[in-house]
Amino acid sequence: MTMSRPIIGMTMGDGAGVGPEIIMKAMDDQAVYDNCRPFVIGDAKILERAGSVLQSKLTVRSISSPNEAQYVHGVVDCLDLNLLPADLPFGKVSAEAGHAAFMYLKKAIELANAGEIDAICTAPLNKEALHKGGHMYPGHTEILAELTGTKDFSMMLSAPKLKVIHVTTHVGIIDAVKMINPERVYKVIRLAHETLQKAGYDQPRIAVCGINPHAGENGLFGYGEEEEKVIPAVERAQKEGVQVVGPLPADTLFFRTTRGDFDIVVAMYHDQGHGPVKVLGLEAGVNITVGLPIIRTSVDHGTAFDIAGKGIADEQSMKEAIRQAIELAPKR
Repeated sequence: MTMSRPIIGMTMGDGAGVGPEIIMKAMDDQAVYDNCRPFVIGDAKILERAGSVLQSKLTVRSISSPNEAQYVHGVVDCLDLNLLPADLPFGKVSAEAGHAAFMYLKKAIELANAGEIDAICTAPLNKEALHKGGHMYPGHTEILAELTGTKDFSMMLSAPKLKVIHVTTHVGIIDAVKMINPERVYKVIRLAHETLQKAGYDQPRIAVCGINPHAGENGLFGYGEEEEKVIPAVERAQKEGVQVVGPLPADTLFFRTTRGDFDIVVAMYHDQGHGPVKVLGLEAGVNITVGLPIIRTSVDHGTAFDIAGKGIADEQSMKEAIRQAIELAPKR
């Protein structure tokens, strides 16, 4: 039975943020080891520093490949890329921390592509630091897509009672409306359907948000975006047997979904989907990249530079991200 526990590679994220602390806090939980074989891809000395901030009893052990890991509670195995200085300042944007965060993720993707790990669970990176480090991506999702050669992907946020998948994410609102088209909406509906089916939903109930208030109210608001961009996609998916409805007014749809009317919401742009999930509590949400050939989950919060190094960051989102990685990982 123990051999069926998935191997989870956890990336340390930005070493100047709360990532190392929330990883050390999460790894202190015996239940994590009962359900998976976790190790960290990062810098051992930064994890050790986080441990001392937390007055943790855990030992950090440097390894050079996953097959050296022991996966025993009390010892945090770290695939040590040794990229950061031991005295990296807490809470400061730095090019070296941004570059290191990229390299941890790149290594994790290589291991996942080679079948050496079953899922990737990421601690937060800082976009400004990432860019300073020479990696011009909007975030984790786009790096994962490029390095796995994935064209159709989407960000899914999962919280208790609410799952949301996004048609567009890190772009301005005017650009988002331009980018929404029937093909993209259709692909995201299909991604929602297939992801939930893999997770055990027989016939997932999918609801699609409108772009405008009241989903345009039959042309009263907007310039016919719903008719042009959303309705053709919904009808196409319905013809294929997908249980999908919409476009529906976003102001009531999220409430209806938490009540149990639907299994997942297709949101049109970043804040339309992120706002409702974050109202449920930052510690509850998990960010999942769907459409990739590998499983990737993440905390749904940032690097929290303002509290880094204080030992007070909440690890619940990290633990939930690990739990969902275990749930979604292919079974060995």
